[in-house]
Amino acid sequence: MAKEPVSHALFCALFSILSFQIFLMNLGMAQGTTTDISVGVVLDMDIPVSQMSLNCISMALSEFYATHGYYKTRLALSTRDSNGTVIGAAAAALDLLKNVEVQAIIGPLFSVQANFLIELGDKAQVPIITFSATSPSLSSRRSPYFIRATLNDSSQVQPIAAIIEAFGWREVVPIYVDNEFGEGMIPYLTDALENINVRVPYRSVIPLLASDEQIVAELYKLMTMQTRVFVVHMLVPLGFRLFAKAQQLGMMTEGYAWIITDSMTDVLNSVDPSVMESMLGVIGVQSYVPKTDELDAFTNRYKKRLLQNNPPGLRPGLDTFGLRAYDSAIALAIAVEKAKLTNARFKKPNFSGNSTELEAIGVSHSGPRLIQALSSTTFRGLAGNFQLVEGQLQTPPYQIINVVGPGARVIGYWTKENGIVKGLNVTNANTYSTSKSNFAPIIWPGDTTSPPKGWEIPTNEKKLRVGVPVKDGFNEFLRITWNPDNTTKVEGYCIDVFDAVITSLKYAVPYEYIPFAKPDHESAGSYNDLVYQVHLGNFDAVAGDVTIVGNRSQYIDFTLPYTESGVSMVVPIKDDKSKNAWVFVKPLTWELWLTSFCSFVFIGILIWILEHRINEDFRGPFWYQVGMIFWFAFSTMVFAHKEKVVSNLARFVLIIWFLVVLILTQSYTASLASMLTVQQLQPTVTDVNELIRNKEYVGYQEGSFVYGLLKRLNFDESRLLPYNSPEQWDELFFKGTGNGGIAAAFEEIPYINVFLAKHCSKYTTVGPTYKTDGFAFVFPIGSPLVPDVSRAILNITEGEKMVEIEKKWLGDKTKCTNSVNLLSSDSLGLDSFWGLFMIVGITAISACMIHVIRFLHDHWHVIVDTGPDFTILSKIKELLRRFDNKDLSAHTFRKDRNGGDGEAVERAMESHENIQQRPSSFTVASPPTNSPASAVFSDYSEQNISFRREQGSSVETVIRNSQGEASQVTAES
Repeated sequence: MAKEPVSHALFCALFSILSFQIFLMNLGMAQGTTTDISVGVVLDMDIPVSQMSLNCISMALSEFYATHGYYKTRLALSTRDSNGTVIGAAAAALDLLKNVEVQAIIGPLFSVQANFLIELGDKAQVPIITFSATSPSLSSRRSPYFIRATLNDSSQVQPIAAIIEAFGWREVVPIYVDNEFGEGMIPYLTDALENINVRVPYRSVIPLLASDEQIVAELYKLMTMQTRVFVVHMLVPLGFRLFAKAQQLGMMTEGYAWIITDSMTDVLNSVDPSVMESMLGVIGVQSYVPKTDELDAFTNRYKKRLLQNNPPGLRPGLDTFGLRAYDSAIALAIAVEKAKLTNARFKKPNFSGNSTELEAIGVSHSGPRLIQALSSTTFRGLAGNFQLVEGQLQTPPYQIINVVGPGARVIGYWTKENGIVKGLNVTNANTYSTSKSNFAPIIWPGDTTSPPKGWEIPTNEKKLRVGVPVKDGFNEFLRITWNPDNTTKVEGYCIDVFDAVITSLKYAVPYEYIPFAKPDHESAGSYNDLVYQVHLGNFDAVAGDVTIVGNRSQYIDFTLPYTESGVSMVVPIKDDKSKNAWVFVKPLTWELWLTSFCSFVFIGILIWILEHRINEDFRGPFWYQVGMIFWFAFSTMVFAHKEKVVSNLARFVLIIWFLVVLILTQSYTASLASMLTVQQLQPTVTDVNELIRNKEYVGYQEGSFVYGLLKRLNFDESRLLPYNSPEQWDELFFKGTGNGGIAAAFEEIPYINVFLAKHCSKYTTVGPTYKTDGFAFVFPIGSPLVPDVSRAILNITEGEKMVEIEKKWLGDKTKCTNSVNLLSSDSLGLDSFWGLFMIVGITAISACMIHVIRFLHDHWHVIVDTGPDFTILSKIKELLRRFDNKDLSAHTFRKDRNGGDGEAVERAMESHENIQQRPSSFTVASPPTNSPASAVFSDYSEQNISFRREQGSSVETVIRNSQGEASQVTAES
């Protein structure tokens, strides 16, 4: 029993030994069948980043093939030193292509070396793979065999622009190295800044081999400028020297903002701490590398390798470029296996002994397959996802770092979809933000947490040169006093406003006023000339009565206006007493006169319609009734009519009408009284076109933009007269247009207010107001002072300070209220009374409709009668005839006009009804001639006798008077 376990253990041991031998044999066979593919590496071996990159490439291949032993291809590296020059890199590439016949080249390290290598790779159809040449000028579209296994520098301009926009900086100065690497990104940066309305006033270019003196001289130049935001884009050695000198000159203190690109941020973790001390407070952008277990494991392996293979002085730290080099080697190894380059060779060119080195380069048969396989290779590398689109990596998220202490700290992230975010777990892909609240707390230069405003008035520069116009008149706005020693005293409304605005800023701005004058103290030009001096740089600002005009804004910036705006026409006013003969028609406009007349006539006709059949006062001959219509209607105006109305409908209409008449008469009386006692002054001219038609002379202030406005209004230039002061303005009006004077003047509202305050009883403003934007201060385009000064103007104009300044220089605006818009119409118009007329119209039409309906109802039998003799026309005539006759059934005809009790009328009505019921000839006993019923009887006898004649009957009846007397009338058909 004891031997069985021993035998089993021995068997297992022998089996394990045999299996291991078989594995070794297979491994030897596999290694014997692999194909080496020559790959060149061109680096500058004298700098630490090249040593780091080469170590990463070697580790990548050894670790990759250790886990991919089944691959049939192996990359065989041939390393060449570029010696840090363009010629050295080109020579190294020529050697690799001609003598080694490499199938791909990894490198070069710098963008300036890559151009020639790209041309060589295109000629030989050999891929050129760079992991560190980032210049946008090296576009992969220039050659299908150029692969940028790193990020294009143009991809970082958007996060830089987002940082600048977040803090509201309006000017930025880029500082970059004077080579292809430095210049390549600047056009993209300026375009991105222009899109957010940020100005680049200056570009600081520093040579690659600049001395310390050259760097200091350039920094001194930057100190003399207002801008305090700098974007540094240069290689590491030169960049660190720049910051060291900036710290010595005091440019790493409070008020400055420095932003560095990823060419420097990628190596911050591997630089000496003493170098970092000169960069405290700097902000940088860096491509985001995900923190993974694979990255941590590789970092540990890399550190161990450095300790084993490198002396202490040559142990370059790992950075992003090393990770890109690692991923590039892995991608090339995968692509070579995918392209099946087992028989890689060159096609030799036909050349003579006199051919150049370039002509001796062959063409790789495997190049097209290799570049196609490389372009489609994707995997997750140490630096992130490796995926090429058009030969280069795509823009990843960027992390924004802040240099604090011995290292850098992440303060936020930027993504193409969301802008600045606090973390990369943002789910809302539709919101793009540049809010500075998404940043973590930032330490700025000078160890402060307050963001710099982005500009300062340089301490070693002269004061802000503020130009002021020189003028003779309107001293309320601007007045310049020349002292014997040729110094000046500048004061006035505009100057006090400017002083108040600058004083209210949160920072000190030293300035001085400089008159825009010739040596003889005369004005040196127009306002346009003065404004243009700011564009030329002769003035830093202009303070004065300068109006915001569109053509001026093309070359300077205006602040917000601090005065009211507009250009209006000023004309003399005249006494209108000589034209009072027809003043009684002026209280109402002609539309209201016409509407009132038509309304009176309409009401008269309506009352006649309602009263005609039941009221003796509205009956009689035709012209008597026409006269009654007009008489009654217009007598209501003074409520003096003697005729009584008996219809309730008429009384209802008159109640409403009397209310309208009362309002009209009272309004007319008030307006007429105002015209006769108060408003007797009228403007001499009311229309601009009248001035043009009559070729009148017109005034304007000399040097003002109003001259151009008048020319655009088609005024003849020979009819435009300038003036310099309110006194000269008044003198031109006094002379008149026929004696070398003017009939009107066009001026801005602030000047008009000052002029009318002195001459309010003589002149007034008329006509339309032409829109302008008022007075403002002038600064150069993009000046950082403009937004701050504009905000200060808002605060000043909304407070008591502006009221005090206006009272001091412009006086009390309420002193002369009688000169404001005398041209406004004094006549009452229809628009003030249309509601009353509408109520009257509705009432009258309603009453008329009710009356017509009642009439038709009472005579409906006429409408419905049928027969050959009853045509529509005959029925209408019959209705009109009956409407013209009296309505004997009305209560007004049942009363005895002479004091009778009306019994005779009632008996006549009863007899009349009996007559209508008996279709025979009749005899009617007429009442005595003087009886109360005689008149009524006559009317009814006409109607009914004629009606019964049509039926061929005779009727006889007796109507007795109140004394019992009777008479007979016989009527036969």
